Amino acid sequence: MHVKRFVDAEPYQAPNHYDMRSLRLQGFEPGGPTKSWVGLSHFLPGGGAGPDSSPLEKVYVVLSGTLTVRANGQNVTLGPLDSCCIPGGETREVKNQSNVVATMIVVMPYPEAPK
Repeated sequence: MHVKRFVDAEPYQAPNHYDMRSLRLQGFEPGGPTKSWVGLSHFLPGGGAGPDSSPLEKVYVVLSGTLTVRANGQNVTLGPLDSCCIPGGETREVKNQSNVVATMIVVMPYPEAPK
């Protein structure tokens, strides 16, 4: 078992994100998960990400507040404990259109090692 306390979570910078702060809860460390990593993102009012895509699928789980996710021609607002999966290669955009901070968990596989 690999335990990581919240107090020990490290911040990380996510490309093409704005008015957002993130912490790595698990991953990219000795003894941690080998297939995927887990992040915690706090989006300020008006904050968001994208539009962009990556070759890796993503799972979003909203913990508090609401986030609007746009992908593949769909526009959906997720609330607490709602989730979605964005397939790899799909362009997506995330936006906090409310006046309260929105928090979500992000689960992604590790990027492939360069060949």
